[in-house]
Amino acid sequence: MSLAFQGSLFDDPLAEPTLDRLSGTVRRIELNDGAWVDLRAGWVSDSDALFERLAADVPWRADRREMYERVVDVPRLVSFFGPESGYPHPLLDRAQDQLNAFYRAPDEQVFRTAGLCFYRTGNDSVAWHGDRVGSAIERDTMVAIVSVGAARTLSLRPKGGGETLRFPLGHGDLIVMGGSCQRTHEHAILKTRQSVGPRISIQFRPIWPGTRSRRT
Repeated sequence: MSLAFQGSLFDDPLAEPTLDRLSGTVRRIELNDGAWVDLRAGWVSDSDALFERLAADVPWRADRREMYERVVDVPRLVSFFGPESGYPHPLLDRAQDQLNAFYRAPDEQVFRTAGLCFYRTGNDSVAWHGDRVGSAIERDTMVAIVSVGAARTLSLRPKGGGETLRFPLGHGDLIVMGGSCQRTHEHAILKTRQSVGPRISIQFRPIWPGTRSRRT
């Protein structure tokens, strides 16, 4: 897959990607109704190498989905890795372990899967949504997203209206949405006419019975 990609000026093109620490570096934003967002810029150092490996090695697929009584192409490439399938790069295993150690969540909140999305151009997107827990959004859950490649804006707003927050995420940035965020807020990667490079997001999630979610 050949796409124009402008790497970070701070990355060493010969270095292997590494994880920096989380303790003392995560900034929390408290939202309404028990929702919160944690941000850690540049958690993955030399993340361009990780982007290039994932872009080349992951078995990407183009999904189709029924929408408004017709079947349409999902405007991004996706791939999913469960606890038995193994992750496509060892840094993803280390990232999941470090997140679980940092958040010390109960068993039902422990990160166990990784869904990957490849946003190739500004035309690739995901619509406003909250990640489902089981068959409905009825319980609190955490979603941790690592972004590599060029930055794209993750938009977040309260359900029913309110201020929209915008987080440009790329080049190894981490965002974690927790508390009631998936029930009380919705998020999206919106299409843009601006010239943007490709981005890959890695979404770590727990396993809930019957879990269904879109991939951000």
